[in-house]
Amino acid sequence: MQARTLPTARGWAWIVDGFALWRRNPALITFLVFGMSLSLLLVAAVPFIGRVAMSLVAPALSLGVFNGCKAVAERRKVGPDILFSGFRQNLPEQIKIGGLYLIGTVITMGLTTLIDPDVYDTLSRLILSEEPSAETLDADADFFVALAFGALTQTPLMMAYWFAPILAGWGKVPAVKAMFFSVVACWRNWRPFLAYSIGLMGVAVVAMTLISVIGLLSPLLAVVPAMAFPIVFVPVVFASTYTNAVDVLERIGPDDIA
Repeated sequence: MQARTLPTARGWAWIVDGFALWRRNPALITFLVFGMSLSLLLVAAVPFIGRVAMSLVAPALSLGVFNGCKAVAERRKVGPDILFSGFRQNLPEQIKIGGLYLIGTVITMGLTTLIDPDVYDTLSRLILSEEPSAETLDADADFFVALAFGALTQTPLMMAYWFAPILAGWGKVPAVKAMFFSVVACWRNWRPFLAYSIGLMGVAVVAMTLISVIGLLSPLLAVVPAMAFPIVFVPVVFASTYTNAVDVLERIGPDDIA
């Protein structure tokens, strides 16, 4: 199990490779990604334990998506049931990864709300376009401090989670070791990951700008690309996550099969 250190340009290539992988079997990869999302929503709807259970099973479900991407990359024929294949690959460690990520998220959110108790309420209103007044934001310096602190503390947590399900599932690596090695692999490749993030944001901004321009010309005509974009973009992001995993992790482990 080795983590390669790659040049910055590889970050852009991951997006291109992810799109190329999605194009090989768009129906399967799209089904897996949205099937995973639907499955998580259904689990989250279970009273009392739903939110916790959702976090615990998320790594195994995401591994199922990556197993599907791997099958497509190797031109193997698989069915939709591959979505649940991650539950057969080191499930106890997958659950631990989900639990550790949940604990880390609760801690970071708790620390963030100590700075500004209303930070998430304000942020949700901004996302939903229910914008607080400019005077409120100007006066609420704690909001921006809390937002920056939340992003700073959440980043290493995301780094720990990024490769962990694959390392635990394919490489039989224990949860804590998988999350630690994921941080190391991401840190060694912070430059291509920065390019990758900028590239994804650039694609999203360009697409939304074009949709907005079309909407000015014909609101009805803009409905089709507005609906089609997330259906393509989200699966491509997952496919590109698979491509950067196999690119960074030169050899993952002995169980490198779906």
